[in-house]
This record gives sequence, structure tokens and C-alpha cells, in this order.
Amino acid sequence: MQLSDFDFDLPDDLIATRPVRPRSAARLLVASRGGETDAHVQDLPRFLRPGDRLVLNDTKVLPARLSGIRSRASTSGSGTARIEVTLLEPRPGGIWSALVRPLRKVRDGEVIAFSDRLSARLIGREPDNTARLELNLTGSDLEAELGRSGAMPLPPYIAARRPADAQDLTDYQSVFARRVGAVAAPTASLHFDAPLLAALAEMEVGFSHVTLHVGAGTFLSVKVEDPRQHRMHAEWGEVSETTAAEIAATRASGGRIVPVGTTALRLIETAARRTGRVEPWAAPTDIFIYPGFTFHTTDALMTNFHLPRSTLIMLVSALMGTDRIRAIYAHAVTQRYRFFSYGDASLLIPG
Repeated sequence: MQLSDFDFDLPDDLIATRPVRPRSAARLLVASRGGETDAHVQDLPRFLRPGDRLVLNDTKVLPARLSGIRSRASTSGSGTARIEVTLLEPRPGGIWSALVRPLRKVRDGEVIAFSDRLSARLIGREPDNTARLELNLTGSDLEAELGRSGAMPLPPYIAARRPADAQDLTDYQSVFARRVGAVAAPTASLHFDAPLLAALAEMEVGFSHVTLHVGAGTFLSVKVEDPRQHRMHAEWGEVSETTAAEIAATRASGGRIVPVGTTALRLIETAARRTGRVEPWAAPTDIFIYPGFTFHTTDALMTNFHLPRSTLIMLVSALMGTDRIRAIYAHAVTQRYRFFSYGDASLLIPG
């Protein structure tokens, strides 16, 4: 297995910078052993059965990208610098791991002011060039202020094309998001709206919620030629006792377990590693799924189209087979599906 096995050519104009509306109007490529079917997300009930269960990631994305001013007094007068901060992960005591750009312009102990209400003090640096910031707000006060002062931390391939704006506060959040902690959206979830959820419930498809707080590491590229040497980032997740029991009951009755998004899949497969069945779980996971992985609980996967040479293209290759994914993605490019976070979706059924 080599990194080049997971490469493919993607025209730049297929990278989506805005989602379609309504959400469920996005296209859906249904791929099984029998071939590919072109449909739309609103057609999902056609491809599921009564008794199937969708596993939804209910993490909520923080508007964690902030722009602030670092002020400094000097013998020649006062000096200021514009500083860009992306909050990555909370630590105890109001401390956050963060990306600070440019970090070289901030000294330890200095304060960055983002608004009249929100500021952060640099208290340390990590070997990976992230910073430790002490924020002056925590909890609901911080969440409310981020809603006023922060911007959505759009993926690099979108942020390079346009800045985040007020519309992204809605677009880059699923309709069932409820547990704050992610700095990136579980993007397959973005295709669901109230009418689609109602249609699925009416045909007796079940829903179970898990939480995996997606981190910025989800966008890290694989740089080693042997992907098995790649080190995954860890993300905190939780599978409740209720969800574990619902999944067990669905499998016992012959229904299929269909995680919505690679984050939900990674979490339930983490929770099933010890015994082969999903158990309650609340801890970080750094599971890395690539060809050769044994799936314990996933019967199909709804997911967006992923970056070349990424851990996520390796995950879907593990589920469907590397050659099969290569054919599926070739079909998607030929039929001009929209790629990545704001793009179209696929339903992958390994059979």
C-alpha cells in the first residue's frame, strides 16, 4: 500500500465553496456492488429500508476563528499587530490550544483583544507551533461571544477562495447539532433538513446520536509514502448507553447500521473494537481506518467526496475496496459532482 494508491485528478471547478439550497437538493451518488446510481439526497428514503438506523454526529461547530489586536508599549511608542486565531481544543481552566498567526509577533504573557468582551493571553507554545491561550470568558459566556465575534473555521480549500461570512454560521452547522466542541463540521450531516428527517422517520428508519468533536487535524494531509506510518490526530467522542443499545437492537432485528459521515463511522468502530459490538464509550479516539481494516458494525456509509491522499479517502477505500473507490470517484468527476465540505454526497453500500 502506497500513498499514490489514493491519488486522483480533481478539476478545481468541482470544489464547492457554497452549499446548494435546500440542503437535501444536493446530489447523491449511490454506489453498491451493482454499480452507480445518480440521485439526490432527498431520494435517500428510496435506498434505505424500514428498520435501518442512521447514526448522526450531533457535535456543534464553534465560530472559532477570531481576528484581534495585540498591543505593545515600547520606548518608541505603542505598537499594534493584527493577529488571527483559530481555537482548536479546550483545556481545563479556560485554556485553549490554538493556531495563532503570526505567532512570532506575540510574546508570552501578551494579550490579544478580539472585542470589548473577549481577549486571550498567550501562556505558552507547543512543538507543533500551536499556542496555549488563556481566555477571559468560559462556558456559555464564551459561546455567546464567539457567536458575535467569531467566524466559522472553514476548511482551507474554501478559505483560500473566499472569507467566511454570516451565511456560514448557518450553512456550516447541521440541523441536529447540539453539543459544542468541534472546529470542523461533520459535513455529510449538512445535507439533512427537517423534511428529509421527517420522511425517513415516517418510513421507520431509526436515528441514533453520537458525538465526535471534529478537530482541525481532519484536514492534515498524509505526508509519508507508506500510509501505515501516518499518525492520526485524536478527537474526543462519546457513544451513550442508549445509542449502543439501539444499534444492538437494530442489528439483532436485521436492520442496517448506516453512519452519516466518517466521524460517526470512526466513533462507532472505535466503540466496537474491544468486543466486536458497539459499547458505551467516552474518550479520545485516534482510530485510523485504511484497507485491510475489519468493520464490526458499519453496513453502509453516507459521506461527502474526500481529498486525494487523505485519511478519509483511505477510509472509504477500506469500506468499498481501493479499485471500487477509484471507479466511484471517476464517475463522480465525469458526472461533475461537487466535492468536499460544501459538496455533494455519496451512499456507499459494500454489499
